[in-house]
Amino acid sequence: MSSSTARVVQNEPPQPPRPPGEPADSGKPAEPTPARPAPRAARLLRAAGAALSGVLLYLSFPPRPLWWLAPLALALLAGCLHGRRARAGFGLGLLAGLGYLLPLLRWTGEEVGPVPWLALATVEALFIGLTGLGIALVSRRPGWPLWAAAVWVAGEALRARAPFGGFPWGKLAFGQADGIFLPLAALGGTPLLSFAVALCGFGLYATLRAARTAPRRTTAAVAALTVAAPLATALAARPLVSDSPQDGTATAAVIQGNVPRLGLDFNSQRRAVLDNHAKRTVQLAEDVKAGRAAKPDFVVWPENSSDLDPFIEPDAYGVIDKAVKAIGVPVAIGSVLSPDTGPLRNTMILWDPVKGPTATYDKRKIQPFGERIPLRPVVRLFSSDVDRVRRDFGPGTEPGVFDMAGSRIGMVTCFEAAFDDAVRSTVRAGAQVIAVPSNNATFGRTQMTYQQLAMDRVRAVEHSRTVLVPVTSGVSAVIRPDGEVVQQTRMFTPDALVAEIPLRSTETPATRLGPLPEYALLTLAAGALAWPLLRRFRSRHS
Repeated sequence: MSSSTARVVQNEPPQPPRPPGEPADSGKPAEPTPARPAPRAARLLRAAGAALSGVLLYLSFPPRPLWWLAPLALALLAGCLHGRRARAGFGLGLLAGLGYLLPLLRWTGEEVGPVPWLALATVEALFIGLTGLGIALVSRRPGWPLWAAAVWVAGEALRARAPFGGFPWGKLAFGQADGIFLPLAALGGTPLLSFAVALCGFGLYATLRAARTAPRRTTAAVAALTVAAPLATALAARPLVSDSPQDGTATAAVIQGNVPRLGLDFNSQRRAVLDNHAKRTVQLAEDVKAGRAAKPDFVVWPENSSDLDPFIEPDAYGVIDKAVKAIGVPVAIGSVLSPDTGPLRNTMILWDPVKGPTATYDKRKIQPFGERIPLRPVVRLFSSDVDRVRRDFGPGTEPGVFDMAGSRIGMVTCFEAAFDDAVRSTVRAGAQVIAVPSNNATFGRTQMTYQQLAMDRVRAVEHSRTVLVPVTSGVSAVIRPDGEVVQQTRMFTPDALVAEIPLRSTETPATRLGPLPEYALLTLAAGALAWPLLRRFRSRHS
């Protein structure tokens, strides 16, 4: 041994004896030791940050035009989740979900008290908790903003399908009706739109993190791939957004008859609701005769505009038929059909001024705990209002496209507008225009109607179709295929909107691709989540 080598050996610190059975050092880098528990103050700060990110996400939604808060909210959430253990990720995600969904879904307790609202918001927040768990697992991987954004979309996909058929309300995409990312809806539907917003938000945090610890070139690359890329793709997708009349134009009328009073009790005044809509239609006919309004080619009434079944109630049939004959054009009537056996049907009826009722469409997505009551005996323990729904509604099976004076009008009834497949299948069935007849009277003057209107605007761009939104009590609207609201009513006032609208028949990439973009992102999320789980499994069994 040389003297220099001896000096090095002598200067090395003594090594502790190796425990019996421990293998010799193989020269491979040691596995990272688990992070020590964070100090209490740091844990509280992260918890507060997660809850605040949820509140910011809520504030990004209509009626506020603050869409740009969504990426900032997700950047803050990423800062709370990055590098955390799975259990902490779940807890922080749950806090973010509560901060987000408790105020967003406040309208669900408007007339039935806080229990249904708190229960729904908590269940939905659990899904965001699972999303937080997934983001924490992938946050140590290279390129983690990409994987985390895919995990966010996976969480939304799960929430849209379970439990009881799902509740997609509050997708990131539905808060972007005024945002720069909106054209992406026409490219890959709401999953791609949500993915872009999430990627931008997580990328913002990754860029700030890289700016503190990495060279400038690395920081620029992170920003380009995770922030600039989704923005550039959105700008490149703008040519997909068009409101040109490919198949000519039609003049459409939307009727808002109003309800006698706010709240659930409007259901006990079914004849008054029907009379309001018939009266406003007759008034529109008089305005047309007097030259105060353009004559429509067709008219659309809201959901539940006649909760009296006209097929078994001669009086209701007479009121509707008189109003339709007065306006002299086909009218789509929202009704409730009561068959002798089986569930009720939430039905749109195509009513011709000469032939009478000629076609029907039964709502396919039935709202759980609103139109049907799962687990009724259990739910009754928490709210007696469950028995207001004495007979459940049943779902239809086929899309509804009415031929109204030569225009093909697709029916997407209220709650269905939240579901990607319900809207797409209607357009694929040949709809040149989408109608979303709705009834928001039970939710009073809450933000619900504005949240739904924003959802309808996203659907207009997604499928490049005019969207007509007749609502019993407002806000009713006419939305062009580029997402612009060209006419709308005030809440709780009788009104009629008459507008010339473009008829379109081409399909956007989102319409043609359907669920494929979502499936691709789900595959990406599954692969990202499987990697750390596989590594953990191997380390335990090595």
